[in-house]
Amino acid sequence: MKTKVAIVEDNASMRQIIGDWLAAADNLEAAGAYESAEAALRELPARQPEVVLMDINLPGADGIQCVRQLKQKLPETQFVMLTVYEDVKRIFAALAAGATGYLLKRASRDQLLQAIADVRAGGSPMSAQIARKVVQSFREDAVAEPSQSLTPREAEILKMLAKGLLYKEIAESLGSSTHTVNTHIRRIYEKLHVHSRSQAIAKYRKQ
Repeated sequence: MKTKVAIVEDNASMRQIIGDWLAAADNLEAAGAYESAEAALRELPARQPEVVLMDINLPGADGIQCVRQLKQKLPETQFVMLTVYEDVKRIFAALAAGATGYLLKRASRDQLLQAIADVRAGGSPMSAQIARKVVQSFREDAVAEPSQSLTPREAEILKMLAKGLLYKEIAESLGSSTHTVNTHIRRIYEKLHVHSRSQAIAKYRKQ
């Protein structure tokens, strides 16, 4: 089954380029391209995309506001920000609003398609420059240990990840579905401010 991907981008040229990339991918299906947050808020709930590629700097309501509102209507949809902004404040604001990934617009076609695949697989893709800024920010801030914010079930799943169990094995052990485990792992990534299994395990082992 193809993954339905929508684009929210006010730049017509960029919208066309990304649209062409998606159209050329056999496993993806276009779910609309919108030039404003208002148009996306009006149309996307009915389209039910699995992934939305969202620009931040939109006319009217910005992309962060758009994600915050759409996430309430489309809780299962994954939002990947596509932007020129690299400042930590915008990155955290986007993630707090409900975004799962954050890519710079200079990302290549292959990087963009891989990000879509990663987010569908339960990951939180970020451009390398963005991931480094996030890590540096947390190194600089004196914050509570990340594991303290995890629920008991999330801490249990993180422990299983550290033991090397596969998602399917974790689901079987908990008597749950792989989809539910993916959701828990995505929340673990968000709380720990990491974007890969290895980074989550590394933080767990430091505790």
